[in-house]
Formats: sequence, structure tokens, C-alpha cells
Amino acid sequence: MNPKRSNRTLVYMLLMIGIIGVVILSNVLFTMVTQKHLRTGTNVKEYKDPDISSSNVLKAKRGTIYDRNGEVIAQDEDTYKLIAYLNKNRKGIGNKPAYVQDITKTARLLAPKLGMDEQDIVDTLTKAQKNNLYQTELGDKGKNLTKEVKESIEALELPGISFEESVKRYYPSSVFASHLVGYAQFDEEKNTMVGKMGLESALNDYLSGKDGLEVYQQDADGNLLPGTKYTKTYATDGNNVVLTLDRNVQQNLQNSLDKSVKKTAGGVRGWGIVMEVETGKILGWASSPSFDLNKRDMKDYIDLPSGYLYEPGSVMKGITYSAAIDSGKYPYNETFDSGAFHFVEDSKGKIYRTSNSDLTIYDALGKNHGTVTFDKGFVLSSNIGICELLTKYMDPSIYKEYLDKFGFLKPVNSPFLNNRGGTMSFNYASEKLSTGFGQAINVNALQMVQAYSAIFNDGKMVEPFVVDRIENANGKIVKQYDTTIAGQPISEKTSKYMQKLMKRVVYDKDGTAAPYKMNDVEIIAKTGTGEVAGKNGYDGSLYTNSVMMAAPADDPKVMVYYAFQASDILSYDREPMKEVMRSALVAANITSDGESNNGQKTYKDFKQSDMPSLLNHSLDYAKEKLEGTATNQVIIGNGSSVIKQYPEVGETIISNQNVFILTDGSKITMPDMKGWTKKDITAFWELTHIEVEMSGTGRVTSQNIKTGKSINKDTVIKVKME
Repeated sequence: MNPKRSNRTLVYMLLMIGIIGVVILSNVLFTMVTQKHLRTGTNVKEYKDPDISSSNVLKAKRGTIYDRNGEVIAQDEDTYKLIAYLNKNRKGIGNKPAYVQDITKTARLLAPKLGMDEQDIVDTLTKAQKNNLYQTELGDKGKNLTKEVKESIEALELPGISFEESVKRYYPSSVFASHLVGYAQFDEEKNTMVGKMGLESALNDYLSGKDGLEVYQQDADGNLLPGTKYTKTYATDGNNVVLTLDRNVQQNLQNSLDKSVKKTAGGVRGWGIVMEVETGKILGWASSPSFDLNKRDMKDYIDLPSGYLYEPGSVMKGITYSAAIDSGKYPYNETFDSGAFHFVEDSKGKIYRTSNSDLTIYDALGKNHGTVTFDKGFVLSSNIGICELLTKYMDPSIYKEYLDKFGFLKPVNSPFLNNRGGTMSFNYASEKLSTGFGQAINVNALQMVQAYSAIFNDGKMVEPFVVDRIENANGKIVKQYDTTIAGQPISEKTSKYMQKLMKRVVYDKDGTAAPYKMNDVEIIAKTGTGEVAGKNGYDGSLYTNSVMMAAPADDPKVMVYYAFQASDILSYDREPMKEVMRSALVAANITSDGESNNGQKTYKDFKQSDMPSLLNHSLDYAKEKLEGTATNQVIIGNGSSVIKQYPEVGETIISNQNVFILTDGSKITMPDMKGWTKKDITAFWELTHIEVEMSGTGRVTSQNIKTGKSINKDTVIKVKME
């Protein structure tokens, strides 16, 4: 063996080992510094550690808001945001380009899907591309997309177009006690839905949930590593809120107020509250104009029933009379001269009526009713009767004490209903007298319904409330809100006497509430007309028209306070107020004269019954079963047997309601749809599948097809509603 050759071989081997070692060490050092492989340039950051710790936030759902019957008012809805990727290095599956390659084509196809102008999309994408942006969005029109819109865009297979999942607050009824309910929206900083207005804000702590979190170990391919630690904290969804509001009452109140404001000369705004007399549960609460909760196109942030202060006018006379009667100062059998009240005030502040003075108060519209009793003065809504009470029989200081007992000039203690206390001018003689008939004092509608609840409820005044209960996601009650007696400002005897007077206001021929008389049920009421002060004082350009109603007259269960401001004080339509009362009676499910064997409940001409089963019976049988319900039977088809009916069996039907009966006859004639509601039209369509196009809101006033003309499934009926 050649020793020199062996040594040379050993040197070569050591040299090769050294070179390989240097290469390996260099690669390791290079990779440690750059996170890339020296030879291939592969990013090894994702591969160097097979044990990658990951976490995932489990989003909690915001609670749902319901009406008293379980109808959804507000709920979370999954939505999507469109993202356009513009970086040319972005690759997708199979190394295919995953960026917007053709801006013009992309804009042309996206525009109709998003309701955007094609050029606006081109401009947005072009600008982002010039600024070397990796990705961009398409503004508000590219956000809050429904699943259907998202899928229709995905079907276009446009490179570079993707979506991010999000959530939005959705309000199914759009306009529904909008200022009261308020809205919630996604807060980018807090990364959650947050209430911004109304009950959504006031109840935010209850409605908000708590996000969960899962933490786990995964390999480079995203697979969970067996045997490693996995922890999961479940999300806690927000609590659900059930309101006292009734959807039918609410929509009826909103539509009625909108009609009053829009159709009355000089109409500006309106507000109303519907409440159960004995419980204080608010069934309806509305401002007009309102706004779409999904669009948030509000013109005014004031929630009129609680946040708007105004002079109530003559509705306040019910409080003044109650104070006089309850304090023992009421002159039951005395009379007074109406027309004009001249007065002076002495040095001690005592107010006297005189035969002549520059200080004068007149009855409304300058009327002179002659010499009348104080009872009749209330029926006629005489300002002079109030002045006589506050000067000759009851000192204004006593009246002021009763204002406090009735809860005026201080906020109403209603959970989650922020409201203002009001103001009163009570220094001069004219101010002290004017407060008695609703001038020189500012109140809110919430105070009015609370005060009048004592008059309607045997002297017991209840606190109005709108949140019935709060439940967790499993339906367990977290908090229940019940009736609270706010006080007893007057006796039961006073309450009964006031109810008697308010009935006369409706049923005396010359009573100011005579136009509110209803055929369905007897009511009691007090009207009000208050002049609104403008920049130039009381110039007669604007008035607050209002009415406080309760029914049934013999035992009030529901009350409606309805007010709107307009220049017209005489010829406005009273039907909208009556419609609200009818819906309130049904919602309250009240009884008076007892219940007969067939479940029928009556108030003289007002009837409430359970819908019988008519299916598969003869038409004659159906007519016989509905006899006595005072409903309007709409017979569809010329057959002799019933194959469908509306309403369903067991549902409540009331006087003058339309009941639809579909027979097995093939010939259908056009019904007289005048007076029909949207609910009626929907029922007709569901039974016949004959298309009906509606324009406007309210009730049908005209139709394009004459009554009695033959129609079929190809017919398109067009109706106008007001």
C-alpha cells in the first residue's frame, strides 16, 4: 500500500467533508436570517415548525328583539363584503391568476348585481391599481350583501373577486317604532355589533353577547395535531328582548299618523301611544315622520312621544276637572257664563273675574255657549269653565299640587324610556289660568298617558313600560318587568265621575268628541286643540290636534293618545284614530259582557269571535257558522263546497273584518276591494294566486277591474291605497 496515496485520499475526503459542512452551515445560517432556502428560495417559515399554535374567535350573536307575539323586530343577519384583489402576484388554486385582470369586464358584470354605475366601479378599480393597492372595496354598495347576491356574483367566476363574511342588524318591518327601537351597527374598533340609538342602545348590555375562543396546535397543513392541548371557550349569545308592542297595533298607529300628517292641511308632525289601562303595557308607540331602520334615513332624532315637549291644549282639562272634583272644590250644580273671561289680579295674587278688563281669555274660535253647568262646560271644552274653577272655587296652588300628583313636570319613571320633565310658566295670572286648559305648560305624551291612566283605572296611576321581559338564548327569563302603580292622585269616585263626563263628550250631540263616535264599541274621550307658539308667538299658523280615548266606556281597558300638528283644526279626518282603537281592542283581547258558548265576546255592536272550521263543508254551512259574527264574507268562486279559508281555524275575527272563503267553483269574479287592507289583499292572493299590484298605503280606494267581471290566474289586478 502506498502511504503517500493513502494520505492524499484522506486529505481529499477531509476537504470534501469540510466543503459540505460549510455549505450546510451556510444554508442553515441563511435560512435562519432570511427564512428562505439558500438553493430553492422556498419560504420555510411555514415548514420549520410542525407545531403551530393557532386560535380562532367564536363570535357571539346579538340578541333578537321581539314584539309581544314573538314577531321579530330586530335580528342579526349574515352579510358579505366584496373585495377586489389587484396585485398581479396573487395566485389561486393551480397557480392561476387570482387578481382582477379585466377591469372593464369586471365592472360591467358587477354593476347590475350591486346596483352601481359601471363607470364608478371602473374608476375605483383603476385608481386602486395605479396606487399599487393589493386590494380594494367598492364602498357601501359592496357591503352588507345578501347570500343570494354573493352567490350570483360567484357564479360569474370573475378573477380577483372575493368576499369577507360579516354581520348586520336587520329590521324585518323596516319602519317599526323606529325612534323607540333605534338601531345597532357593526363597530370596527370593538369588532362587534353595538347599539347606537333607542332601545338598541339602552339595552346594549343585555343584547350583547360574549365571544368565545378556541386554541389548538396544528401542523403546516392546518391539521390538528393529535395528543396536543386543545381548549375551547364557548361564545355566549346575547339575551333576547320581548317588548309589549303589538305589531298590528303598531303598524296601524304608524299608518294612521302618517295619513293624518300628510293629508291634513299644513301637517307637520304626529305622535301617539296605545296602552293597556290596568297594566301600563304599551301596545303602540309612533312618531311621524318616521324612518326606515335598515336605511336610517331619519330627518330628526327626536322620539316624539317621550322627547318632544309641547302645550297639550284642552286634553289638560281632564286633569283640571279631576283636581277640582277630588279636592272637594267642584261646583256640581252651579253654572257660569261662557264666551269671554275678563280678569284682574290683586296685590295678594288673588285672581278675580270682572265685567271689563284688558286681560281677557276667550273660548275656542270665539264661541259663546251662554250660561252652562260645569259638566256641560267640560263637554263643550270651555276655557271659561276652567277659568271659573281656578278663580272662584279652586285656588291655582291646589291645581299645581295635583299636577305633581299626576306626574307632570318630572320625567316618567319608565325603564329604558328616556323622557323630559317639561316646563311650566306659573307666575302671572294669565299663566296660572292658561295652564288649566293646556297652555303655558309643556308636557310629553308619556306623561299624558300615565296621568290619564288614573282617570281610566279607578284612580290608580300606572307607569307605562315597553319592555316585557329579557330572556337568555335558551328562553330562560333573565328579567321580568311588571305593572307598577305610580300613585293614586285621585279617588275611585273621582275617576268614575270623570269617565261619565268623558262619555258625554262623545255622545252628547254638541260634544267635542262626537266625531270620534264608533259603531263597534262605546268609547270615552277628551279632545284637545293647542295653539303652537312660533317665532312670532301665537300667530294661529299651527295647532296641536289631539284626542285621549279609552274603551270600552263602561270599563276602560285600552287607551289611545293621538296627536298631530297642522294648520287645520276643524276638517281633518277622524277615521285614522278609530282604526287605531279597533286594533287596540283586538290586541288587548278584552271582554266585557261575558263570553257565550261559542267563544264570542261582545261590546254591544262590537264582536270578537274565534274563526270556525269551514274546510270541506258546504257553502251554506259556512254562512251559517259565520252568522252573527258581524264579519264581511268574501266568497271566491261559484262552487258549493269550501276548499280553503282565511283566517285559519281558531284565529280571532272581529266585527267588519273580511273573511275569505274559496269554493270549488272554477269561475271567479272580481270582488269589490274598496276598503281592503294589505292583509286582505295578501289573503286573496294566497287563496287565488291572482296577482294584485298595490300602490300607496292604507286601504284600497280604487281598482282597475270592475266588480263582478270574470278574472283568472292570468289577470293582473291593480289597486290604489290611501
